[in-house]
Amino acid sequence: MHIPEFLPWQTAMASQWLGNKERFSHAWIIHGIPGIGKLKFAHAAATSLLCESSHNGIACGHCESCGWVKSGNHPDLRMVLPDALAVKEGLATAAENDEESGSKKSLSQDIRIEQVRQLEKLFTVSTHRGGYRVIVLYPAESLNAASSNALLKVLEEPPANTIFLLVTHSIQRLLPTLLSRCRRLALPVPETAMALAWLQKNGLEDGQVWLAATGGAPLSALAFSQSDYEPVKYWLSAFGDKLAHREMPNLDKLAEQLEKVPAKQWLDSLQRFVFDINLNCFGQASRYFPALGKNASIIAANMAADKISQLLKWLAEQQRIADHPLNARLFIISTLQRVALSCISK
Repeated sequence: MHIPEFLPWQTAMASQWLGNKERFSHAWIIHGIPGIGKLKFAHAAATSLLCESSHNGIACGHCESCGWVKSGNHPDLRMVLPDALAVKEGLATAAENDEESGSKKSLSQDIRIEQVRQLEKLFTVSTHRGGYRVIVLYPAESLNAASSNALLKVLEEPPANTIFLLVTHSIQRLLPTLLSRCRRLALPVPETAMALAWLQKNGLEDGQVWLAATGGAPLSALAFSQSDYEPVKYWLSAFGDKLAHREMPNLDKLAEQLEKVPAKQWLDSLQRFVFDINLNCFGQASRYFPALGKNASIIAANMAADKISQLLKWLAEQQRIADHPLNARLFIISTLQRVALSCISK
């Protein structure tokens, strides 16, 4: 394993943030849009906080503490993720999670109350080197009601020398009482030039197209470029073409395609496309999918501005329930049908 490092657009901010550890808060909420490297930032920050020879707040990479992090066995670092995400990120195996939870059911998408309670055992012993203990929770919005309340009790009387880093894509989804006990650190979208340079370094030459489609998020752009389910080619181009011709798309076929894609992912692409339609309605160019700009312009010409605004608001509401549809196929069909009818009806 390699020691966690800050991404190029994070280093200066991280150094400034970590530079005054004496006045560092015991709990932080690190927030920003998906795909800019928030988990990488938190993992690198935890490594730097634990480092015994940090320079300008950044981990040295060579001390004993950094060696423990590199091996994935630092006794004073805990990465708390939903079971399913921990496996995806390579921080646990399915077998380990089965053993821990005592279950062979499908892996949880939530941070469970048991995971928070297990931290209490850690707080009863001193840190191994007399320094910090760091707990990273990601994504914080996956805390359910029970685990949120359990964490809240810990934050009300924080253990000595313990720092919590709560990482979230959706700060508005966290409990107000949880927000009130944490300081906030907003991670910005990187500058375009720096993001494109990073994408090129990682083998993506036409990064501008992918960066636009993800709202400037480099990690999402790279993942999209390597995915078999890249939205424009996979489904969105054909969907938009039907709407531009005021025809109802084949919803059964689309449902078959989109069942292979996480609901939040295809819904996010749909939201961005409708947002482009909204921009075209006011004479502006498409922001997220320039390749679909012609169809977005045609659709916009057939829709009233208030109708597009209502559709955007409705799609935002669907995004909140995207992780828990009772019937995934029905959710896809009903969502696409609502969008299609709004776009093609007079």
